[in-house]
Amino acid sequence: MRAAVYHGVGDIRIEDRPAPVAGPGELLVRVSVTGVCGTDASELATGPHLYWIGQRHPTSGHAGPLIPGHEFVGRVESIGAGVPGFDLGEIVASGAGVSCGVCPSCRSGRTNLCDTYWTVGLQRDGSLAEFVTVPAATCRSVAPYGLTEDAAALAQPMAIAAHAVDRGAPRDGEEVLVVGAGGIGGFIVFAAARAGAVVTACERDAERRAIAAALGASRTIDPSVDERPEADLVLEVTGTRAGLELAIASVRRGGRVVAVGLQDPPSTLDLRALALREIELIGTVAHRCDRDLPAALGLLASRTEGWADIAPVAIPLESLVSDGLGPMSRGTSPRIKTLIDPRIATPRPTVMGGAVGAMS
Repeated sequence: MRAAVYHGVGDIRIEDRPAPVAGPGELLVRVSVTGVCGTDASELATGPHLYWIGQRHPTSGHAGPLIPGHEFVGRVESIGAGVPGFDLGEIVASGAGVSCGVCPSCRSGRTNLCDTYWTVGLQRDGSLAEFVTVPAATCRSVAPYGLTEDAAALAQPMAIAAHAVDRGAPRDGEEVLVVGAGGIGGFIVFAAARAGAVVTACERDAERRAIAAALGASRTIDPSVDERPEADLVLEVTGTRAGLELAIASVRRGGRVVAVGLQDPPSTLDLRALALREIELIGTVAHRCDRDLPAALGLLASRTEGWADIAPVAIPLESLVSDGLGPMSRGTSPRIKTLIDPRIATPRPTVMGGAVGAMS
């Protein structure tokens, strides 16, 4: 099979690899579409950080060059031993995050905090290939949601957004500020608005502000020129010190701030202000597959106009670096989300409407 293989910083090669075989508890998935994100772009530009290419991973068992790809949808090609509930040819979306199911965090339902949590496409070969093996527990059938494969490929990042919004627990009618309206930020705008919040999106890029408005933001602001609003809940997505400072300055007394973007380097905080204003600072990471992936599929299905404004085109595997990760790492990508179709030779428009099975 053809696969994109990460060998180190700046080094992704399209190679021929043997197709993997589904082990016990796993599905072999014929990949239809894979999304790439900022994590993948940063791994190419400055990694490895999360990609595991050194010594053997203690849980996933992976060692050596890595096939990335953790946002994907495809059709079940074969089923490993001990896997009930799936059919050959069935279209599935994967959350990609793997938890043990028995540690204290897993038993309490917080599988994203599993003692041995790892991710397909980060710590084991992923979906930037024609086939991928994945634990069946991370997969959900797409059929009940009526989504095309292209739309369902957005489920994993939407699950990240759904979990972040759930952590902030917006109440109906609350004023919510989202700082940064890129990929995850845009999905957070949508999820928060669908939860009944009155959402303001704070974003420098005019095109992203327009998309945030289309996703349900009641108001959009440019932080370089517009006065910042006050909000009951602020979700900070940029991962920048300036973004976090803006979030804390914007939240009302007794409000909540959810730190979605990872701060690098670590930021300093005015803990006195947090104490005196009784601000809750909340962390969020990854998602809980059992809860957040179905919620994400439902959210995607609820937008009748589809998602072509977010991901208008799917590009070939050979264009992964030149038209995908390279522009993303430089901040010049023309798309909010970039999708990769490993079986095409030239870019194609995405299919974001109609019933599942509309794509070949």
